[in-house]
Amino acid sequence: MQSASSKAVIPRDDRGRRENPLATTAPAVKIAAMHQPRPGRRTWRKIFLAKWWQRRRTHVVLLVWAAIYLPGLGSLEIRGEEGRRILPAVTMLQTSNYLVPHVGSEPYFRKPPLVNWIVAASFKLTGVRSEWTARLPSALAILAVALTFVTRGRRALGTTGSLLAAMIWLVNAGNIEKGRLIEIEAIYVSLTALAFIFWIAAYRAEETGRRLWLLPAVFLGLAMLTKGPLPHLLFFYGPVVALLWNDRKLALLATRDHFIALVVMLGMFTAWALPAFLLSDSARVAHVWSRQYTGRVSGSGFQFTSWIMNIPRGLVYFLPWLPLALLQFDKPTELRRRHFALLLGIAAPFVLVNVIPGALPRYAMPALGPAAWWFGELLAHENLHWPRWLSGKRFTPNVRNNVTALFVGLGCIGLLTYGLIGVPYLRKHEKVRQHARQIDAIIPSSVLLYAVNPKYQPYLFYVHAPIRYVSTIEQLPADTKFFLVQGENETEAQTTRRWSPSRAQLVLRIVDYRQHEAILFSVPSSR
Repeated sequence: MQSASSKAVIPRDDRGRRENPLATTAPAVKIAAMHQPRPGRRTWRKIFLAKWWQRRRTHVVLLVWAAIYLPGLGSLEIRGEEGRRILPAVTMLQTSNYLVPHVGSEPYFRKPPLVNWIVAASFKLTGVRSEWTARLPSALAILAVALTFVTRGRRALGTTGSLLAAMIWLVNAGNIEKGRLIEIEAIYVSLTALAFIFWIAAYRAEETGRRLWLLPAVFLGLAMLTKGPLPHLLFFYGPVVALLWNDRKLALLATRDHFIALVVMLGMFTAWALPAFLLSDSARVAHVWSRQYTGRVSGSGFQFTSWIMNIPRGLVYFLPWLPLALLQFDKPTELRRRHFALLLGIAAPFVLVNVIPGALPRYAMPALGPAAWWFGELLAHENLHWPRWLSGKRFTPNVRNNVTALFVGLGCIGLLTYGLIGVPYLRKHEKVRQHARQIDAIIPSSVLLYAVNPKYQPYLFYVHAPIRYVSTIEQLPADTKFFLVQGENETEAQTTRRWSPSRAQLVLRIVDYRQHEAILFSVPSSR
């Protein structure tokens, strides 16, 4: 039995009826609920940031990459130096000679053949020979670096810093220009960036030995097979030496594992260069390789007005992010020294390469990878501010995110617009493909066309008929139906008695956009 004092006292109204306690307290509870936010309530902004900005970084990278590097990728004809990467690849597939690249009937030793191998592999794997399949490896190389930033670089840069570095890598003038073409720079710069990312990620994780040196050496060796020993090694070892010097760890360069890495790197290049050198005209190869490097240093064809603009033009490749390099942060002295050391290691090779008399601004593009890492480290800080001479105002994380979204958004919209509007307009002014159409109108696609020492003729990529290259008219076989010669060999082609009593007949004269003349001849049947 409960005592009377322990019973609950229930209030009654004036008529003696029991009152419901909830009837008096409910309005107050409802009002309180209306004014107090739910604990842990997630707004749309928080959901987006949590799922896409932090956890779905790979999806963000893929979307940005696709928006910038895929629109109109294969819609325009080959231009610039693209033909020197594509035509040797086509010849490799036809002849199965992958050791020595050829442009026309002549060996091409000005650059190593890795890009030619990659293009040949793209043609072979896809079964399609087009501008799109030729340029796709460049775009994929850019993507590989961006994905490496957000995976391998996450531990050192953090979630925010790694994603910012990937965005900076994807959205800059240098990579956007070269990453949509099958030229050397996109693959060469990407391999250098991969080497640096794997090295600095391992170094920040305090790894040593082969884990620190071996994988970067593989990427550096591949870069050698793309363009040769320099200058990408300057842009790798510049930041590496600067960081090791700042941390008083230069002794890591003198270890056995670093020596093994150097042997691997140089061995990859030698494995191609030595056989190619021995199986070709050694004197000519040595002359070409020597001229490639001494010509840059000696400054043959030096023009002061162009040379003095090398550094400003090189800095354009880092836009639109370059102004953010002025930001500062308040952190312990040691961290600021390390950050400055990395910047110095990037800037010194950049200046050194650009002041060489025969240099071009694109020679400094391997700095893009280390620079993207440096920007990622810088912008990941929460207490950024402008220097005092630029007002000294804070650069808050919200401002940083908005600026990044603006730059990335403009890049995506700009390239999507270019693919939809710019590409159709530019296709109306093509200069190369029209010559192939002229040849196709004469030669059936099943008839073999012989090209006599054509040098570099990009339009041959578009000719439907199979092409075989010979060095001289005397090497043309007796069953030749059509052959192409340069303008300087016109008289010899008309007077040769190789098909006597028949004579070769001129059927088409081509003058390309470079004012190079080529002439197509037909050989009548002797029957």
